[in-house]
Amino acid sequence: MHLRLISWFFIILNFLEYIGSQNAPRGRRQRRMHPSASQGCQGGCATCSDYNGCLSCKPRLFFVLERIGMKQIGVCLSSCPSGYYGTRYPDINKCTKCKADCDTCFNKNFCTKCKSGFYLHLGKCLDNCPEGLEANNHTMECVSIVHCEASEWSPWSQCTKKGKTCGFKRGTETRVREIIQHPSAKGNLCPPTSETRKCTVQRKKCQKGERGKKGRERKRKKLNKEDSKEAIPDNKGLESSRETPEQQENKDKQQQKKRKVQDKQQKSVSVSTVH
Repeated sequence: MHLRLISWFFIILNFLEYIGSQNAPRGRRQRRMHPSASQGCQGGCATCSDYNGCLSCKPRLFFVLERIGMKQIGVCLSSCPSGYYGTRYPDINKCTKCKADCDTCFNKNFCTKCKSGFYLHLGKCLDNCPEGLEANNHTMECVSIVHCEASEWSPWSQCTKKGKTCGFKRGTETRVREIIQHPSAKGNLCPPTSETRKCTVQRKKCQKGERGKKGRERKRKKLNKEDSKEAIPDNKGLESSRETPEQQENKDKQQQKKRKVQDKQQKSVSVSTVH
């Protein structure tokens, strides 16, 4: 039935064009009636027209009308072009255009890709996503809102104070958790991943090796002070190094005089013993 209606439609068009060509000037009528290219059925057409292209297609092919200027030409294709969907009937397979807001579609009521500015949801193209969904600008689809998810808390850490675990009564302890699902744009924000609280322990003295970071720093400073004291030179050596050449010369002369006096005393003692 559909094939018969389409055939009658093109026959009427051809008849009207033929009447128009007869009323046209002779030169123009000759060009219309005797085209330069062959007008035999081509490209999968079962029946065709010199002026309107394919009227029907071979089996399994889809019939679609293509607009060329003010004129529509029938063509036969193995699959429908983008923006069309195919429908098979007993007497004809044809391509039908998708809705205006739909770029590609499966059928008249189910879109598979929307045009720019629209978001796809359940086969329909929407200006805004429904409540409970959010727009994904990368895929241009309405997707579910994803909220943040965190793991369970870890056990509380050991009670410490200034890096030490001994030598105090009141300190702090900490616990942590990890983020296992980050939120989407409209999802709930992530909670804190660490908590700290005050803690109380029974005071105990630090054993050797349990001084903590602060205690080790104090011990290192003490050792550095002792090393610096050992490195200071003797004051006497400093004084001797500070003497001027004149002072040193006078000192040498005094020592020579002392040695001469000592030598005279020894000689006198030796003479008295001889007599």
